[in-house]
Amino acid sequence: MAELTIAVGSTRKPKLAAVREAVDGMIDLLAPGTSFDIVAAEVESGVNHTPLSREESMRGARQRAEALQRVAEREARQWNYFVGLEGGLDAVVENGERRLFLESWAYVSDGRRGHFGRSGALELPGALAEEVFVRGTELSIAIDRFAGEAGIRDAQGAWGVLSGNKITRQQAFRVALIAAFAPFFNQLMYRRAVVAG
Repeated sequence: MAELTIAVGSTRKPKLAAVREAVDGMIDLLAPGTSFDIVAAEVESGVNHTPLSREESMRGARQRAEALQRVAEREARQWNYFVGLEGGLDAVVENGERRLFLESWAYVSDGRRGHFGRSGALELPGALAEEVFVRGTELSIAIDRFAGEAGIRDAQGAWGVLSGNKITRQQAFRVALIAAFAPFFNQLMYRRAVVAG
């Protein structure tokens, strides 16, 4: 049986579990009759620990995937897909009030082309938004203090704490990954032209 190798620019358990779950659910569309292997490598995102804008989160995800491509070239690795994952914030002004949303972003490349995917968004409570966005505290540190727990980033994440574990960090990244992989496994739709009515 042929095997795809998917390189992920992180060694964090929720991110790797999200990749495994997402790919397991779409391998029949992505490459029927193929198994897959996941290679984890810690690479730099080139952005803040907690990106403070959608653009910064997207850039971090893309830069992780591009760093993996450089590793593959340097080490002569035959990796089929390069995955960058980045969680961050997006500030939106609505009705004169700034609201801060937690988002998870994925960027997937096959070495020639790449595509983004995003999770939904979850609004941060005012006190947590103030701590991260205004005071500059890293979200992983702030959420531990906010929830009175330790190691939340490697468990349910801020997603789980804020949604009462109805949406975990892993699940948010899984949604972003499926969206980023869609142009690869659903090429017919992504190459289709709009037919004039």
